[in-house]
Amino acid sequence: MGKLKKWCSSMVFVGIGVGVLLWGGFNWSLELTNTEEFCISCHEMESTVYQELQETIHWSNRTGVRATCPDCHVPKEWTHKVYRKIRASNELYHKFLGTIDTPEKFEDYRLTMAMNEWKRMKSTNSRECRNCHDFASMDLDKQDERSAERHDPHVWEVEDGIEPSLTCIDCHKGIAHSLPEGWEEAVDNDPLLSAGLEALQEVEKE
Repeated sequence: MGKLKKWCSSMVFVGIGVGVLLWGGFNWSLELTNTEEFCISCHEMESTVYQELQETIHWSNRTGVRATCPDCHVPKEWTHKVYRKIRASNELYHKFLGTIDTPEKFEDYRLTMAMNEWKRMKSTNSRECRNCHDFASMDLDKQDERSAERHDPHVWEVEDGIEPSLTCIDCHKGIAHSLPEGWEEAVDNDPLLSAGLEALQEVEKE
């Protein structure tokens, strides 16, 4: 009986050790795929959207804060991150198919990819944007007039305890990458995204 007890105790400790190693290995692998270096290891990304990013304010700005691929496209919370990684397996499928392996194919597919990402961001209330940007933290006096006018009603919505009527991606499509041809018509015809375009068009008229 004593030997059995010792054996069981040993197996428990071995199981805990193996579990820690497996868990650590999983998280290590997960984080390896969550770097900009990993993202641009595919030429489809490195030669297109990565080059576009370097021409934007998210790459170089007066504060020296740079947003990398995972900052905008991968959730920070663990459960959301794992879910996003599972869905990204579809991207591996298209990598093997060669769906966007040339600049021409990439441009042909750009609108589809952009719409998918805009819908994802809209459905999460621009969660990844809000890791850095928050209406409640905005000082409108330090923004240029055009930006302050657009943000003003949503800052006051937050001040009044109301959920903002628009989210970041509603107005900031193309903030980090080139807008695809035909995007306005596609957004206008999409029930999830059209409200934001209408609001943006109203602001442009003023």
